[in-house]
Amino acid sequence: MASLANDPGGRRRIQFIDADCLRKTIRLGKMSKRQAEAVKLRIEDLVAAKLASGTPSDETSRWLASIDDNLHCKLVTSGLAEPREERATATLGAFLDSYIEGRANLKPNTLRNYKQTRSRLIGYFGESQSLSTMTAGDAEDWQQDLLKTLSPATVSRDVRRARQFLQAALRKELIRMNPFAELAAPAQVNESREYFVTRDEAQQVLDACPDAEWRLIFALSRYGGLRTPSEHLALKWGHVDWNRHRLTVPSPKTEHHRKGASRVIPIFPELRPYLEECWTAAEAGQEYVLTRYRKNNANLRTQLNRIIARAGLKPWPKLFHNLRATRQTELVADYPLHVVCEWIGNSATIANQHYLTVTEADFEEAIRTVGKHPKPKAAQNAAQTVHERRSIALQGDRQATPESRILQGSATESDMVHKRTVPRRGVEPLSSP
Repeated sequence: MASLANDPGGRRRIQFIDADCLRKTIRLGKMSKRQAEAVKLRIEDLVAAKLASGTPSDETSRWLASIDDNLHCKLVTSGLAEPREERATATLGAFLDSYIEGRANLKPNTLRNYKQTRSRLIGYFGESQSLSTMTAGDAEDWQQDLLKTLSPATVSRDVRRARQFLQAALRKELIRMNPFAELAAPAQVNESREYFVTRDEAQQVLDACPDAEWRLIFALSRYGGLRTPSEHLALKWGHVDWNRHRLTVPSPKTEHHRKGASRVIPIFPELRPYLEECWTAAEAGQEYVLTRYRKNNANLRTQLNRIIARAGLKPWPKLFHNLRATRQTELVADYPLHVVCEWIGNSATIANQHYLTVTEADFEEAIRTVGKHPKPKAAQNAAQTVHERRSIALQGDRQATPESRILQGSATESDMVHKRTVPRRGVEPLSSP
């Protein structure tokens, strides 16, 4: 066992008996009692491993690799650790290239995003920046530099990727601390880029589409809530169940998650005509639903911008995401949130942060029903704020207990509290007879 002793000025020291029955001391310098207690536990584990001619726990080994050279040298002097080997200096550019190339399972869009973050790191720090000399202050300076030209949402994604990159370097023991570990990413939600695409606007765009496949691409985004282009291009005619009015949507983006390879959505009435139009025009034996825009150089975003302009509208900020978010906001007004998330393929948390929004129709319905009592249920849902509506949907997911079902089943209209009468009594408490 080791003991913790206090020295003047807030300094701490730890004493222990080694394998040769000699008392040894490790001076920690100024340190809080809690920190010193944590170090004492690690030293006790190292002493026990030394006495048993074994190895310390994995947690202690990781701690030993992460501590600074000063404390590590004191442990070496006390016989509790081996000297550290001189490590080759890893540079930022070489490490990032190695990390990205080693990720064989990256999707094309993810690979593009990784390379963008790499470019921004190298643009600020340089290819030859030593990983071991990067500090938390350097990471913060890099973030502030990005905020001069990029949106907070974009910088937030870069910070999270940089944190991921350097965490991999920490696991490889190329560095002893991740300089991005405690860097707070800016808010990722940019409310100025939210936009609800009304049905009238959607119809104008559909009318301006050049062919049946483009009408289906747009309808799948606006009325099916699909991710563009990955989920559109993965659709096959074998995924369409005409009899049950259901569509199986393969999801390359989430296939590595549990149950994320695909999801099943209804063939909504608004979507069905455009799906049938392409089915009628499909050639015999055609496998994929969409055939014309499958090449890598097919820029759907640029083409949609042209179609929207042809429809006489101004393009909304996030062309395809806004369509998907519009559909989820629309569906949540009529279905429980957990059901809609299952169809859209995201979580309630993501829906609340990045998809659901208050619409103009919410305000109009609320104003129309002001002063009316009792409010129709539909008007109540329309007048509620998005947060209230989400809360109700989440609460609706909870299953009732058997006791509550019994109480609900036995209650009748005549049992309602406000219809019962209370006997006339004074304000004094009832006395015993």
